[in-house]
Amino acid sequence: MAKKNTEEQEAQAAEEIPVEAKPKKSTKKAAAPEDSSMIDDVVGTVASAVETVAETVVGGAALVADAVIGGPAAKKIGKGKRAEKIGVVASDKMTKTVVVRVDRLVKHPIYRKYVRKRKKFMAHDELGSKIGDKVRIVETRPLSARKRWRVVEIIQKAEL
Repeated sequence: MAKKNTEEQEAQAAEEIPVEAKPKKSTKKAAAPEDSSMIDDVVGTVASAVETVAETVVGGAALVADAVIGGPAAKKIGKGKRAEKIGVVASDKMTKTVVVRVDRLVKHPIYRKYVRKRKKFMAHDELGSKIGDKVRIVETRPLSARKRWRVVEIIQKAEL
């Protein structure tokens, strides 16, 4: 009896399977003219980006070559921005040298209170500043054992 049941089940399963299975239709559409114009736009954009990069690389190579040789572009590659500080002249007793006191406020890391800090810098002075003048100093090459700054401008003269 068990064999008859399995044979009947196999016959029913064979009847349920269609003999000719229809192939499913593809949901993709053929490339429309709109898609090709979009592709042309993307290709044009990429081409212009590649041209820009190529021009930049060539220009950078020219700058490096001029810097090595000493050409006209060598002046464009500077030393960068130098450090500047603003302070008050504390002493002018030396020849062509002044001592500039720079004050700054620093927040204390634990107490969160602002603390006043001051530091003195020796600066080369060709402008003739006097005690009490407010001056701008710029970092420069070492001019002596302790002098590494130069007075660039006198911002405010001292009141007499």
